[in-house]
Amino acid sequence: MSSVLQKLISPQASSAAEPPRNKVTVVGVGQVGMACAVSILLRDLCDELALVDVMEDRLKGEMMDLQHGSLFLKTSKIVADKDYAVTANSRLVVVTAGVRQQEGESRLNLVQRNVNVFKSIIPQIVKYSPNCTIVVVSNPVDVLTYVTWKLSGLPKHRVLGSGTNLDSARFRYLMAERLGIHASSFNGWVLGEHGDTSVPVWSGANVAGVNLQKLNPDIGTDADKEQWKATHKAVVDSAYEVIRLKGYTNWAIGLSVADLTESIVKNLSRVHPVSTMVKVRHTHRHSVLYNWGSMSYFGTQSASNHQPSDLLCLLSHSHPMKTNFHVVAVTQNSILAL
Repeated sequence: MSSVLQKLISPQASSAAEPPRNKVTVVGVGQVGMACAVSILLRDLCDELALVDVMEDRLKGEMMDLQHGSLFLKTSKIVADKDYAVTANSRLVVVTAGVRQQEGESRLNLVQRNVNVFKSIIPQIVKYSPNCTIVVVSNPVDVLTYVTWKLSGLPKHRVLGSGTNLDSARFRYLMAERLGIHASSFNGWVLGEHGDTSVPVWSGANVAGVNLQKLNPDIGTDADKEQWKATHKAVVDSAYEVIRLKGYTNWAIGLSVADLTESIVKNLSRVHPVSTMVKVRHTHRHSVLYNWGSMSYFGTQSASNHQPSDLLCLLSHSHPMKTNFHVVAVTQNSILAL
């Protein structure tokens, strides 16, 4: 006797279903991981979403909660498992797993604990999705991006970190708020290491092409009577303040990661500040790279030289971590190496 399904639907193709074209995996279903997942879903950036975590009950609960909202989403398949087989054929893998940063704790204090976590995660990702691009979000993101590249064995252009994409977003918002305009109307970059030692590029700060440094040559310096550098201090302090108030940060980084995801899966050739490995252009005794990168289907691509004057301090700055490698941007065909 035929079932309701058999009576309702007649298969027209005998071949196996094709693998998803835009499958995205999020490793870690904590506050940051779920913010990334929800932001990606709401922007219709994948045709399948996979979630992975060692906490099975929470993992299943998060999967079910998202599945129950399928009517309001365009992603047809949401799956989850602690077994990385569920991530097979992912085009993009977002890694948010790791030890959470505590109130008052520096990102660099997280290094060793999160390196140990990554040793169990990264090989499994590559085993099931050898052609994926990995986006590292876990802190300290710059160090862990390098660790991921070493552990994965992937080409350097297919491993990147969220870098200072969020720092730059915070900077643009705070500067725009002070100027009384929308964040998208202020153009400015925060480069270097994500967090405490990041550097604002005042020489490039502008509104509608009007350079703020030309209007105020002292902007961002101690001599600046308007004290615009306080805006960057607010950028650095913002994560700690949010953690103090609510215990963690998640929504802003989730939206930031979705923005990076869109540039990759849609091949938009947009420039972003991210962390990645590139050919050495400039180094100093701590071997730190600061670069502008570019995103396409295949992650970061080629490189060309560019060196804003205020970034010279990055190359001479005494840095707390020898193995940080940085990128500051992302489009399809160029990485601008500083």
